[in-house]
Amino acid sequence: MSEDKQNLENTEVVDMLPEEDAPVADANAERIAALEAELATAKQDILYAHADTQNVRRRLEKELADARAYAATAFARDILSVADNLSRALAAIPADLREDEKLKGLVVGLEATGRELDSIFGRNGITKIESVGQPLDPNKHQAMMEVPSADAAPGTILIEMQAGYMIKDRLLRPAMVSVAKAPE
Repeated sequence: MSEDKQNLENTEVVDMLPEEDAPVADANAERIAALEAELATAKQDILYAHADTQNVRRRLEKELADARAYAATAFARDILSVADNLSRALAAIPADLREDEKLKGLVVGLEATGRELDSIFGRNGITKIESVGQPLDPNKHQAMMEVPSADAAPGTILIEMQAGYMIKDRLLRPAMVSVAKAPE
């Protein structure tokens, strides 16, 4: 009988074990679920941080490329007035003085300086905006006045008072122009 009693006690102990372990198992399951949730959150945070870092890197690379491409913008704007004055000086020389032997060297020198300036502009991505005969583009032209014209369509540029320039794909200086309007 002692063997039966022993078996009965063992059965009772075994039956009691799962009941006692049930709260521990539930607590472990909850703890595992909480840790898995924390892990998922941490992984998500890492992904966001990585994406943010990539965005900052791309933005900085673009700013650096822009800085390289457009570093000379302020200097280019300043040198445009020199180019304008040189063009005005050449245009102001009458044809008869251009042929005069005393001034011929000066005229040739000024023209060579103008060509060199144009060459430097070209090497640095500075291009002149073609205006006369084109429709007015407020992104490239600044209309200074309107002139009645029966020959040109309204909104067409008739006279360029000051040349406009682009540096690569950006406006450096708008062209100051006179625009046609319908005759009254």
